[in-house]
Amino acid sequence: MSTDLVFVNAEVITMERGRPHAEAVAVAGGRIVAVGATDSVRALANGAQVVDLKGRTLLPGFVEAHGHPTLEIMTVLPPTVDIRPFFVHDHDEVVAKIKETLGALPPGTPQAFYGYDPVLCPGAHKLERGELDAIAPDHPIVVLNNSGHAGYANSRMLAAAGINRDTPDPVGSQYERDSAGEPTGVALETAALIALTKPYFERVMAETSMPDLLRREYEMYARTGVTTASDMAFDRQSRPLFASYSGTSGALTRIVAYEKSDGGLKSDVSPGWGDDMFRQAGIKLWADGSPWIGNIATTFPYMCTGMTEAMGLKCGHIGHANYTPEQIREVCEAYFPGGWQLAIHVHGDAIADSVLDAYEDVLSGHPRPDHRLRMEHCGALRADQYERAGRLGITCSLFPAHIYYFGDALADGLFGEAVAANWVSARSALDAGIKISLHNDAPVTPESPLLNMQTAVTRRARGSGRVLGPEHRITPLEALRAQTIDAAWQLFMEDGVGSITPGKFADLVVLDGNPLATDPERLSELNVVETYLGGRQVHQA
Repeated sequence: MSTDLVFVNAEVITMERGRPHAEAVAVAGGRIVAVGATDSVRALANGAQVVDLKGRTLLPGFVEAHGHPTLEIMTVLPPTVDIRPFFVHDHDEVVAKIKETLGALPPGTPQAFYGYDPVLCPGAHKLERGELDAIAPDHPIVVLNNSGHAGYANSRMLAAAGINRDTPDPVGSQYERDSAGEPTGVALETAALIALTKPYFERVMAETSMPDLLRREYEMYARTGVTTASDMAFDRQSRPLFASYSGTSGALTRIVAYEKSDGGLKSDVSPGWGDDMFRQAGIKLWADGSPWIGNIATTFPYMCTGMTEAMGLKCGHIGHANYTPEQIREVCEAYFPGGWQLAIHVHGDAIADSVLDAYEDVLSGHPRPDHRLRMEHCGALRADQYERAGRLGITCSLFPAHIYYFGDALADGLFGEAVAANWVSARSALDAGIKISLHNDAPVTPESPLLNMQTAVTRRARGSGRVLGPEHRITPLEALRAQTIDAAWQLFMEDGVGSITPGKFADLVVLDGNPLATDPERLSELNVVETYLGGRQVHQA
C-alpha cells in the first residue's frame, strides 16, 4: 500500500514499552505503517504528504474512557443554557441568566439550564419548586445540577412532565416530597431526571438538528486531542444518530457506548454491535450518586458546614445507595453471562463493598478470564478495596478533576482533610495492580486530558493550591498511559488505538511540548496543535 502521510522531525512518544521513542511515523490507508528514524521513514514518502513537526511531540490520540457525549449534546449545547460554575460565577448571575433566557421565549415554552452547583457556585443552594415558581412563573423550567445526578423543577415543569404526589419513584431514582407528600421539584438520579426533563427534550428534538449537535461535540473532543471516547449513559434511541456518522467525514471521534441498564435488564443488540467508529461494549449502572448532592454511600458522615447546609443536608448526614446489593447482583447476572462488560458508578466506600461482592459472585458463577469489569470514579475507595479489586481483575476509571475543581470543598466543606487526602487514589489503584484510566466525566468538568494528567501527578487543588494526599500521586508516564494505551485497553480498543504501533489506526495528537519532560505543574498549559483520526486531520489550532 502506498504511503499517504509521513510525519518527520518529531518527538514521538509511542506508548510501546519496547520502543518508547521515535522520530517519524508513516501512515497508509488510515493506519500506521512505519515508526522509526526520520531518514528511514522519509524514504517511504513516495509522493505522500510530508508533515515536518519541527521537534513538536507526536502522541497517540487521547482516550476519554468515561464521557457522556449523548448527555452533553443535550445539556450544555444550545438551546440548553450552560450555567456551570466554570462560566457563571454566583447564584445571582444564574438567576439573571434564567430570567434573560426566558424573556426571549414565548410563555409556556419549556427550558432547561445545566450546571447549577451549590458546592462551587457562591450563594447557590438546593432549589425547590416554590423558589423556581417565583423566578419563572410563565415557563416550565428545569435546572440540572452540575453533577448530572439531580434536577430542580418548577410547578409548571412538574405538571408538564405529569409528576405528582401519586407518581411512583423509578427503580434507582427518587422524587423528593414534602411533609404532605407533594413533590418538592427535586429529582434524583437518571430515571427520574429523564421523566422530569421529557417536556424540554421533546422541544429540543423538534427544533434542533441532532447531527449538528453531535458534530459540535466531536469537534470539542478533537480540539482537546481526544480521538476515542466512551458514552457512559448511552440511550439506545441515540443509536441511529451515532451509527449514521460511522465512516463519514462528520465522524471526528470513535465512540464506545455503554448502554444504561433499565428495568427490562436486556439490550436489543449483542455485545460488540457496531464498527470501528461506533460500537457498544458494555452496560452502565449507577450504584450510588454524587458527593455534591449528598447521595453517595459512605461509612462516614458529611460535616456540619455552610456548604452542606446549602446542599440541604442535615448535620452528620450519611448518604445512601441507589440500589440494594441484591439489585446490583441482579443486574450483573442479567448481562454478564451474555458477554457484556459492566461499568458501575461507585463513589462511596460502603457501596464499593456491595459492588465488589456482586462482581465476585458473578465471576465465580460465570468465569471469564479477560472480563475487564469496571468501577467508575472511585472517590472514597480505600486501599484494601483497591487490593480486592486488583485480585478480581477489576479495572478502575478515575476522576482526578475532583481534586482540582472540588478539592477545597472536599476538605473544608464536605468530609474533612483526611477523606479529601485519600480521594481518587490513583496510586493505591496502581499499587494494587489495577490498570486505570483518567476521565473528565464531561459535562461535569470540561474535557481536558492534560489537566487530568497534571492533577493525577500533582494532586493540587485549584483554589487554595494545596496538595491533597501527596502520597497518592503518580508519575507523568503512568498518567499518560491512563489517558492513552491503558484507557484504550479498558474499552477493549487496545488492538486499534492507544499507541503508535504499525497496524493500528493513525489516531494521533500533536502537542507543542513533551508531557514527559514538562514541569508537571504546567502540563495543562501544553497546547493541542493538531489532531488526526485515521490519518485524517480533524483539528488544527
